[in-house]
Parts: sequence; structure tokens; C-alpha cells
Amino acid sequence: MKKKRIFSWCCLALCGLMLAACNKEPQITTLSGKTMGTTYHIKYIDDGSSAADTARTHEQVETILKDVNDKMSTYIPSSELSRFNQSRQTDTPVEISADLATVIGEALRLNRLTEGALDITVGPLVNLWGFGPEKRVEKQPTAQQLAQRQAWVGIEKLKLSEKDGRFYLEKAVPELYVDLSAIAKGFGVDKVADYIESIGIADYLVEIGGEIRAKGRNLEGKVWQIAIEKPTFDGSRAVEQVIGLGNLAMATSGDYRNYFEDNGKRFSHEIDPKSGYPIQHHLASITVLDPSSMRADGLSTGLFVLGEDKALQIAEQHNLPVYLIIKTQDGFSTKMSSAFEKLLNNKE
Repeated sequence: MKKKRIFSWCCLALCGLMLAACNKEPQITTLSGKTMGTTYHIKYIDDGSSAADTARTHEQVETILKDVNDKMSTYIPSSELSRFNQSRQTDTPVEISADLATVIGEALRLNRLTEGALDITVGPLVNLWGFGPEKRVEKQPTAQQLAQRQAWVGIEKLKLSEKDGRFYLEKAVPELYVDLSAIAKGFGVDKVADYIESIGIADYLVEIGGEIRAKGRNLEGKVWQIAIEKPTFDGSRAVEQVIGLGNLAMATSGDYRNYFEDNGKRFSHEIDPKSGYPIQHHLASITVLDPSSMRADGLSTGLFVLGEDKALQIAEQHNLPVYLIIKTQDGFSTKMSSAFEKLLNNKE
């Protein structure tokens, strides 16, 4: 009888602990760190119902991001992508990881959607203009330098294939150089967000270098509120527009922070792969929303290169939520696609 009473008390105590966990007051947990040459920030609501342990979750996030870096960085000489770029073998399939194949495959698809504007082989030109691992330049390259590098660039010079569940990559010219900086951060956001969901967290926000994916609601019970930055050229920060991200990702591309000047002329870090020159249109920034941060990341770069008119045309054609900020003589004006306007008007 005594053993039964002890067992009963243990059961009651256990039930009490479980009930207390279930009734835990929701609180916000924040994780942060450095990755991919920038920083990351994660917020999630912990109500005691998930299997999340803060220290273990942070450790796993770091492991995930290190793995992405080790596969896709052009700044790490030993990364999987760097080894492919360093190789001079042509028309020779090289086996690559499924993650790298996923990102390159999506980049190839977005290249077609953006009519060639998103081109992950543009790396030699990015480097020539001083916006890659090579040192920053102080003046624009010569026509001869541009012609030489353009001969190395072209999505048709890169081939991705799959056989028996394995993925292969090959180049048509020895100098072909793949740069995933326009899409890899978004992929990293997706990988982390997928992990966060896998441990039972329903309400979260993941951000890496400005690329964001959110799900659920914040502590106030509202969808996560994200600000679109107003472009400035003096280093100050201001808000242009706020939108609620309900189960969506957001990425913004612009030319107002990363640039250099030569003889009073501003050269953006976004390179037009067709001309070989930094873009010269009046689009200051473009923000893209999509369920996938990887897609939003790649689309924002490709559509930004195209300029406001073509970007908006493609956005309407493919029902893409995009928000554009355009430079004018009097400052800035804004435009948005029909899909973005619909989301903006959804005040849930």
C-alpha cells in the first residue's frame, strides 16, 4: 500500500510539472552570431510546448550555418564551391553536395525567370569591379579588362546534372567562377528556419544579413512586423514601409550602400551580366516576398539588375509581391506589384 501511495504521489508530481510546462507564460528567445561575412539574428516564442533548449538550439544553428559556409563561400579557399572555382578542368563532371545542387539549380531557374539578369557566373566581373574576394578597386576597369572577364562569364558555360540521386557540376571554360552571394544567405535562412520548425517552434523570425523568413506571430499576437528601409546616401537609417510577414520571407537589394566613386561617378555593386558594367538605372531598391528566403534573395538581385520597368513587368507576369523605391530628381518615389499591394492591405 505504501508503494502504491508513493507511486501515486510521483504521478501527481509529474502531472503537475507537465501542466506547469504547458501553462508556461510565452516568452521571446533571441539568438545571434556571425556568419557569411555578416550577422544573424533569430527570435522565437517559447511557450514550453517545444523541445527547444536555448543552448542546444544555438549550437545547432551555428553548425547549420558553418555547413552552408563550408559549401558555398567564395571567401573560404577550402569550401566546396571554391574548390570547383579553382579547378581548371573543363567538360568534366564533378560530384557536388545536394545542398550546393539545390542552390545552383534554383539560381539557374531564376536566371530564366529574370531573363538572364541573375547570373551566378558573373563572379569574375564582380571581382574585377572590386566587390568580391579580390581587393577593392578605386577606379573602373579598362575596356580590355572587361572584355577578358566577359569571355569567362555566361550561364550557358555551367552545367548541372543528376544521375542516380547524385549531383554533378561542370564548366565549359577553365576560368568559370560561380558566385552564390546573391542567393546563399537566403538558403541559409531557409535551413535555419526549417530546423527551428523541426523542433516544434511555431512562431519565429530568422534573419541573416537582411534576408528574413518569419512564421506565426510575435508576443503581441500579431504577424511579425518588418520594416523596409528608406534609401539614404549619408549612412542614416529610416523606415519607408512596414509590412506584416505572415509565413513569408523577405529580401531587399539596393545600390545605396555598397559602391565606389570614380571621377564623381557612382558605381554600384550590382553588375549587369550582359554589359559587364554596374547597373545605371534609377531603381534604388527592390524588396521581394516569397515563401522561400532563397527565392526571395535570388529574385531581389535579378529583378534589381533589370530596373524598375522590367522588374515590375515580370512581377506582374509571375504574381510576385515586390516593392520598388525609385530615385527621382526630387528624392524617391515608390511602386508596388498587385501581389504586394494585396498583402499590404491584409491587416490580419
